[in-house]
Amino acid sequence: MVDVAVLGAGLAGLSAARDLESSGADVIVLEARDRIGGRVEAVTLPDGRVVQAGGEVFGPGHTAYGELVEELGLAVEPSYVADPGEISWGLVDGVFVGDEAPWMTEAERRDEERVGRAFAELAATVDPDDPWSHTDAAALDHMSLAEWLRREDALPAVRRRHELASLSLACDSPERTSLLAELRKQSTLGGDGFYDLERWESLRVADGSAAVPAALAAELAPATVRFGAAVRKIEISAGRGRVTLCDGEAIDAEAVVCTIPAGPLRAVEIAGISEARLRSLRSHRQALAAKVVAAYDESFWLQAGQNGLAECEWLFGSTWPQGGGVLSMLVPPERLSAFLATPDAVRSSAVIEALVALYGEHARFPLAMLERAWGTDPFTLGYIASWAPGDLTRVGPLQATHEPPFYVAGSDHWVAGYMEGAVRTGREAARAALGAGSPA
Repeated sequence: MVDVAVLGAGLAGLSAARDLESSGADVIVLEARDRIGGRVEAVTLPDGRVVQAGGEVFGPGHTAYGELVEELGLAVEPSYVADPGEISWGLVDGVFVGDEAPWMTEAERRDEERVGRAFAELAATVDPDDPWSHTDAAALDHMSLAEWLRREDALPAVRRRHELASLSLACDSPERTSLLAELRKQSTLGGDGFYDLERWESLRVADGSAAVPAALAAELAPATVRFGAAVRKIEISAGRGRVTLCDGEAIDAEAVVCTIPAGPLRAVEIAGISEARLRSLRSHRQALAAKVVAAYDESFWLQAGQNGLAECEWLFGSTWPQGGGVLSMLVPPERLSAFLATPDAVRSSAVIEALVALYGEHARFPLAMLERAWGTDPFTLGYIASWAPGDLTRVGPLQATHEPPFYVAGSDHWVAGYMEGAVRTGREAARAALGAGSPA
């Protein structure tokens, strides 16, 4: 019997475990993989450089993550948002360089500003902690962002801008995104426009985001994390929990903190919690996406006046500089099936040819490339939280709440930023468990 069984050694699980152990609880962290970090992963290239295969950046509004990074003594630096140069655009009608969307006229840009103001005004009426309390919550949730744009008489060029933005962020398209969910995000972080890069992505950990789970794990007792411990069943009974692993081993705990992502959690049998909570947990979803990283000997795009940030209508939806000579790319849900169906060599060639089109011949010769198909990773089955029309209604106000001794945490349970969501909810789950008196 342990005080707390934490399921998952990503940012949420490690954040919870650290706070629980520091308060005197006996904790075990059960991790299905053979490593810590979840969707935050570092990979060492043949030349010794360490690159990030998962989450990288955060913003000043991501306060829980920022505070944890400071507690761990890790340095923070400006991200690619501060890099000089202009944005590149990989469109079906060609490649363009310039900070303005190249297909838009001045009249269309004014219309984009008009629509943006209307969106911000509507977002101001939504409580991000309780969007369900909005008088029109159900209607706003069941309406897609694309439908709202049409109702606002947004010009076709403005609608294309939003479609491209969804590709670049690797989220689901405006047709498959809840308006209420988008309003909730805007209400949480604010800023200019629908996705303000300064608010969302202007900072990064100097040693890489994977330094955060590494530092968290280093503060835990040596035997706290068990690898290869995939969970098959969670049972809550008589104020205690039992976790059964896929190999049949059962672990009893006074409390269970579950940080398993939405997709893999659907395969876990859960007994002893209310039907309403179970329905809420089963209603979460994540966008299926992949990440590609290409490493070069230098950031050659800067010499051409390009900042390395691109939005694309191609196989990948975006590029951005991860660090010196390293470009990250996201493959959005609308492209993932084509990406995965393409033979490896052909896929790599297609990515390189697209990079050459964006940044010139120097892009033809990466020193290394890596892929992470997070959408098909069995322990992730997704990349970022996704909210289709109706999802917020289905999940309901039980989102991110607990049913002691069963506690939930993870990026699915917050609204704006998956590393922030993991840390924020992981630490909150630990506080709730300690406040309930379950551990120690």
